[in-house]
Amino acid sequence: MKISEKLDKLRELMKNNNLSMYYIPTDDYHMSEYVGDYFKSRVFMSGFTGSAGVLLVTLDNAYLWTDGRYFLQAAKQLEGSTINLMKIGEEGVPTVLEFISNYSGKKNLGFDGRTVSASFGEALEKISGISLNPNLDLVDMIWTDRPTLSCEPAYELDYEFSGQERRDKLAMIQDNLVKKNANVTYISSLDDIMWTLNLRGNDVTCNPVVLSYLAVYQDKAILYVNSKALNPTIKANLSKDRIIIRDYNQVYSDIEANSGDVIILDKAKSNYKILTSIAKTNRIIFESNITTLAKACKNKTEVENFRKAHIRDAVAMIKFMYWLKTNVGKIDMSELSVTEYLYNLRKTGKNFKDISFSTIAGFGEHGAIVHYSATEETNAKIVPGNLLLVDSGAHYLEGTTDITRTFALGDVTCDMKHDFTLVLKGYLALSDLIFKEGVNGQTLDLAAREALWREGKDFNHGTGHGVGYLLNVHEGPQNIKYNRESHTFLPGMITSDEPGLYIAGKYGIRHESLILCKEYKKTEFGNFYCFEPITLVPFDLDGIDKSLLTSEEKAKLNAYHKRVYDVISPLLTEKEAKFLKKYTKEI
Repeated sequence: MKISEKLDKLRELMKNNNLSMYYIPTDDYHMSEYVGDYFKSRVFMSGFTGSAGVLLVTLDNAYLWTDGRYFLQAAKQLEGSTINLMKIGEEGVPTVLEFISNYSGKKNLGFDGRTVSASFGEALEKISGISLNPNLDLVDMIWTDRPTLSCEPAYELDYEFSGQERRDKLAMIQDNLVKKNANVTYISSLDDIMWTLNLRGNDVTCNPVVLSYLAVYQDKAILYVNSKALNPTIKANLSKDRIIIRDYNQVYSDIEANSGDVIILDKAKSNYKILTSIAKTNRIIFESNITTLAKACKNKTEVENFRKAHIRDAVAMIKFMYWLKTNVGKIDMSELSVTEYLYNLRKTGKNFKDISFSTIAGFGEHGAIVHYSATEETNAKIVPGNLLLVDSGAHYLEGTTDITRTFALGDVTCDMKHDFTLVLKGYLALSDLIFKEGVNGQTLDLAAREALWREGKDFNHGTGHGVGYLLNVHEGPQNIKYNRESHTFLPGMITSDEPGLYIAGKYGIRHESLILCKEYKKTEFGNFYCFEPITLVPFDLDGIDKSLLTSEEKAKLNAYHKRVYDVISPLLTEKEAKFLKKYTKEI
């Protein structure tokens, strides 16, 4: 069925339900960034496969909003669909809320309230003249071969990896309830639930989570889950920690039945149906899940394990770099074949579980598509004379990795080297920054962009995101972007440092490592923090214009490369170690 035909069927259903607009977000029932196949309604209805975007269908038009990471991809995938691309943040482009608010016709809006955040639902309620029907999954009536809800087996994360027992994490949440004079908190975000219960699963591709909800009371907890995902041992261990297991879909009726409670709820991470299921006889305290910050500040065990995971991952990446640089132009290579080669290197590593997101391998002009994903139709051959951008990562029992390296293959142009070096300057500035307690990501971002901004250049995505421990590769509450709110940085937070530059139709460049926030020194002026790069993979010296680097920047790069060589070379073959010596030499 063509996209236009799906939209026509949707409009028929809209008319039958007296709707003038229908809203289809990217989210699942848990406000996850990446979702399982069952929840890909927006992909099904639009053909746009990016991880971020919303679709609004009216009786005579359709509109898709997405951010700068996906402008090029969305433009291509929406061709012939009759859907208008709305570029978030561009001049003259309204937000979806502004569009709905200013819509000239009737504002009768339908959506599935389980896939819309409570905060967004409240914002919709405030629009003048609007009528909401939040209990309609119209896409389900069109999607005849819709996949079933995932129910993959769960597994427990042992103490040697988590560094904190499940009962202690629950006690922390319950202490917070007592302090706030609250009876219960409902947690919907899958990463928060998995972290709290020391569980992992496989219900979302590349995200080791189990579809579930968690209600924590002062004296017990209830896990709403498909019990088939839990083996007898897990069930027994949960029971020991006073955790009751109930059916996944029972959460709404249980919430409706509660009366007179004081409830803590994270509006940004809970869906609208949960909010509207809470009876008026209850009182709600709106605040972030207490688990979110605790999860972001890794404990000592997690930090040490992260370092182990990144050493293991660096071995795979450097073996890949050696193979790539040695064989390009000599054997057939393509975006898909190098992706497979890198995956095969990683999966041999100890305690490897999965990749942490779909690998981005963009050669030449494809590198300028920020979240490009090669297909059989787009699969470009890799030959000398351009840049290859590889953004990839993995999950190990010891932690999660996320790394981007841009490789100069053969003779590349002066412009490519110039831009490669500008981005590297930004990376080095941020990774080596010293900053005072209380600083957030909006302030830190300036360091990574300053070199680009001096030349009137920029990149249209965040500079950094938090990373989970064998969880979501994108994790809050911290981030690094000048125009986005961020939590202040604290020791134990692991965040990406990933400035980039993308020249449409030519090439893309991104340099990314994960950096650990840790204490630097305490003086009479306060506490000061710094970053430690925990990714240990060299930057391609063949892409650098040395004349653009200051002596201080060269010293930073040389020190990093020395550390890479000292730690990783003993784990490589003789030929690979010799190669690494060449690509970590002082400049």
